Formats: sequence, C-alpha cells, structure tokens
Amino acid sequence: MSSDRLFACAMTRRTVLRSFATGAAVLTFANRKAVFAQSTPVAAPTSSLGWSDDLSDNGKLNVATTVAPISSIVRNVGGDRINLRGVIPDGINSHTFEPAPSDAQILSAADLIILNGLDLEDPTLELANSTKKDGAEIYTLGDKTITEDEWAFDFSFPESEGHPNPHLWINVPFSMKYAELAQVKLAELDSANGDYYAANLARFNAVLAALDTGIMTAVQTIPEENRKLLTYHDSYAYFAQHYGMTVIGAVQPSDFSEPSPKEVAALIDQIKAEHIPAVFGSEVFPSDVLEQIASESGATYIDQLRDDDPPGSPGDPDHTYIGMMLKNMSLMIPALGGNVDALVGIEPWDTYEK
Repeated sequence: MSSDRLFACAMTRRTVLRSFATGAAVLTFANRKAVFAQSTPVAAPTSSLGWSDDLSDNGKLNVATTVAPISSIVRNVGGDRINLRGVIPDGINSHTFEPAPSDAQILSAADLIILNGLDLEDPTLELANSTKKDGAEIYTLGDKTITEDEWAFDFSFPESEGHPNPHLWINVPFSMKYAELAQVKLAELDSANGDYYAANLARFNAVLAALDTGIMTAVQTIPEENRKLLTYHDSYAYFAQHYGMTVIGAVQPSDFSEPSPKEVAALIDQIKAEHIPAVFGSEVFPSDVLEQIASESGATYIDQLRDDDPPGSPGDPDHTYIGMMLKNMSLMIPALGGNVDALVGIEPWDTYEK
C-alpha cells in the first residue's frame, strides 16, 4: 500500500529508556475495558476544534498551551469543556519564538498554562511568569515525564550547553504520559468535569497505544541496516531510542545556523559509507544544505518531516498530533525500505466525547 493511500485511509547519547513507567502506562491503557474508540468505523469528521479558542468568562477553564502537539493532546483530554488557546503558531520554530504583546493578553487570561519545559519555550515561560493572573498555574510536562538521567543530548542539543533535547512527544508513550498529566491537572482545577476528562483520556490513550504498537511493527519492516535517521533538526532522539532506530546525525547546529563545509563533507561521507537510503528535512526548517547532502551522497531527500506542525490547516480533521505522527511514518518508513501496513485503520482525528 502506498504512503499516500495510507494517509488517506488513516488519514548518542547517555539517555536510557523510561521503560518501566512508560511500559506500565501503555499496558494500562491497552488493557482498559473501555472500547477502543476507533474499532468501529465511523464517518470521518469534516473539521477539528483545534486550539484557537478565545479565553473568556464563559464558565469553562481557560487553558493556554505552546506547541501544536501539546495543544492537540490537551484538546483530546479537555475536549469542548475547556477554552484552549495555543500561543506558538503552528509551523513556527518554537526554540526561537518570541511572544508578541498580544500573547501576554492570552497568558494573563489563562487559569492554566501548559508548557513542554526542558528549555523549549523559555521566552514564553518568562512572559507567563510575569503576566499570569493571581491563582493561575504554570504546568510543565517534560520534567514530569522523564528524569534528568534520561535527558538526551545530541548535535543540536550538546551536553556541553546544558539544554536537553526537549522533543519528547515524538515518542508516543511519552505523549501518553503528557495526556495523563494534563488529565490530572484539568480534573484538579475543574473537578465537576473530572469524569469527562478521565473518559477522554482513556479513549485517547487507547488510540495512542495502538499507534505506538503500529509504529513499532512498521519500523521492524525496515531492513535493519536502514534503521538510521539523518534529519535537519535533532527531533528524533527519544523516538529512535524507543522504536529501535539510530540517529546518525542532524544538520542543524545548536545555534540554529547552517553547518560548516567540513561538517557537510563528513555527513556526505557517512551517508555513503553506511548506505543510508534517505535523509529527512523539515517543514519548519527548509534547508538547501540538506538537499545538497542528499544529492551528493546519492540518498533520497524527504523534505516534509514534522516535529511540531500537524498536516493540513488549522480546523482540518487531520490537523492533530495523531495526524502528524501518521504523516511522518508515511514519509519515513517507506523511504527507508519498510511499509506502514500496521498503521492502516488508525484515524488521525480527535477522540474526545462531543
């Protein structure tokens, strides 16, 4: 089955795996008695609620988030019983994003401000601390999902600079933990809707458990010698650890500049030596350098991999965290010689109770 058809149908390091806690979370939700939300075919929705709500005094909890994957996760837990506003626009470099004065108004209206943390959104965190209203809470997810001993450091995030790779959500079980954390905090602040948030969590994490299993199975169809990733931005450290792949490098240095000619030449030689079939660019970080590396090494250049920009446009039914992961797999796995048959039937749309 082609990657296009799959998507239409469905829509190193010193780090160690968070195996026990994450595995327990996966098993917990995989074995729940709640019916798997996507087991019965339903008509595809024509839109999604997204995360562009006005934060208002309409009786709902006002929640501000940062990057799109976190916003999508929180939406699937909070459903339509929260007002949700993502501060960082989709497709913007979250590492260098500087919030505008209008973002201060959003943050000052929020009852709860949810961030990834791990130094990803420091300017937004600083603004939130200075503008949040009395009683509002700032809640970070990354530091509550992995310990410092589990931090990943790499080319874009060298240990010498002290900032860990913050892209935990590319590892699906870590996103399941993010959803659990969101549910606990939403229920704490809005106990009247606690059962609703818990039911949404069970439904959403059942789909994520299936997504996790599907990705694991699909990766195993890649020839073992091809299970290597060269990306522009170092977003896949935690993904690679969990799914049995190796990140051999990233083009973008830690200061978000372009690599030196010496670094480019070394990457070309490495790709040739290891017979890597494809290298992966980014929707957010277009790179002529990576295209040059692919051309000179003989690898295929895939320039649409995403780490925080869901496919489609805001409001589209596949403009979700699940949609982003399905799209990434439909690009990555066939390019490395595998297939994504195991992901057929996993739909990209939101799962919360409407």
